[in-house]
Amino acid sequence: MTNKLAIVLALIIGGILAADFFVFGWDLHIFLGRKLLALIEYMAFWR
Repeated sequence: MTNKLAIVLALIIGGILAADFFVFGWDLHIFLGRKLLALIEYMAFWR
């Protein structure tokens, strides 16, 4: 991994965390977790 790529990834992750704090009040990870769980259950249905 190059330094430029590492900086870009760090900025993206930092931006997501900042948006989670300021816009969603730290609830984004809960929302995404619930959606992921629903997707996993949906995919298990078709197995």
